[in-house]
Amino acid sequence: MGLFSFVASAGAKLFGGKKPSEIPNLSALVREHVRKVGLPVDHVHYWFEKEVLVAAGWVKDKATKEKLIVAVGNVEGVDQVEDRLVVGAPPKFDTPAPAATPSPAATPIIAEAPIPVEALPTREDAEKDAFESRTHVVEKGDTLSKIAKEVYGNANKYMVIFEANKPMLADPDKIYPGQVLRIPPLEK
Repeated sequence: MGLFSFVASAGAKLFGGKKPSEIPNLSALVREHVRKVGLPVDHVHYWFEKEVLVAAGWVKDKATKEKLIVAVGNVEGVDQVEDRLVVGAPPKFDTPAPAATPSPAATPIIAEAPIPVEALPTREDAEKDAFESRTHVVEKGDTLSKIAKEVYGNANKYMVIFEANKPMLADPDKIYPGQVLRIPPLEK
């Protein structure tokens, strides 16, 4: 599953009511949002391509990958996120290569040493670190306990969902309709 759907009318308001494709500094805004929710910003690049927010780069583990996809998808105006994230360290380059542009309308922000676009992970690269959690779109009246009862059969497992969505969630009682939550499988 390399393409994730979100509710475009819900989420963090980063773009001032404009379409994401109309925002010249979209990459910087998304990176700052990711930093503010407490997720790593190094070695991950963002750009808009054909109305899809692409997240490409390297993360330390699958949980970080899943949280990052959910965090950028829970931004008002974003209705799809393409996963091009892989678990592991980025490749090393002997000499800095000039950063290329994926397409005229899609420019990733490069905050670290420039990486040629051809070296960024592809959707196929990301599939080896597939999303293991499921997602849940919060509906009016939902609570983490109610969701835990539906998913796990036990309302008291709400903290599993809360922990899986930290640091994006700071309080288990503060969820909103349209928000997409990460629902991990229960450990056996």
